[in-house]
Amino acid sequence: GRGLVLVAPTYFTFIIIKEGIRYLDSILPIYIDTSDKQTLYLPGIGLLIILSGIVFLGFIFSRFVPQSFFAFSESILKRMPLVSLIYYSIKDLINAFVGDKRKFNQPVLITVNQQSNLKKLGFITQTDLSNLQLEGFVAVYCPHSYAFSGELFIASTEHIQVLEHLSSTDVMKMIISGGVSVK
Repeated sequence: GRGLVLVAPTYFTFIIIKEGIRYLDSILPIYIDTSDKQTLYLPGIGLLIILSGIVFLGFIFSRFVPQSFFAFSESILKRMPLVSLIYYSIKDLINAFVGDKRKFNQPVLITVNQQSNLKKLGFITQTDLSNLQLEGFVAVYCPHSYAFSGELFIASTEHIQVLEHLSSTDVMKMIISGGVSVK
């Protein structure tokens, strides 16, 4: 039993990282011809080129490309219905985790059923829902355990308890682990 507890998390973390790296490396595989019928595969070089390219492009675009170019590019994407939906959904999701406007930074406890006092952990993602004509309500995203999915609840602020004493990282760990990882 103890061996499994010690080895399994390390093993699965290693496998997930290894498969992720292998997939990214397969996008740009680097082969070098060594002789007539032999080639040498250099693992990791494709991944290194991709990551270096992303960092380089980020540097170039943030330093030398004017913001008006980005605004123009996004205005073109906005006019393409399906492309716009996919682009802005992915952009908003990435910004929610790593952007300047992070959304998963206010952990809350939401009462989903008053009668049974059933509660869920989540994160306030929108405090102003006046565009939905809902005063006194907030949007709360509740991630699922062991998955990259979740549910969006529109809840009255009276059913929300802000967890100011907990960090958003600790709450996310607790949710993702199914309540097992608690500090």
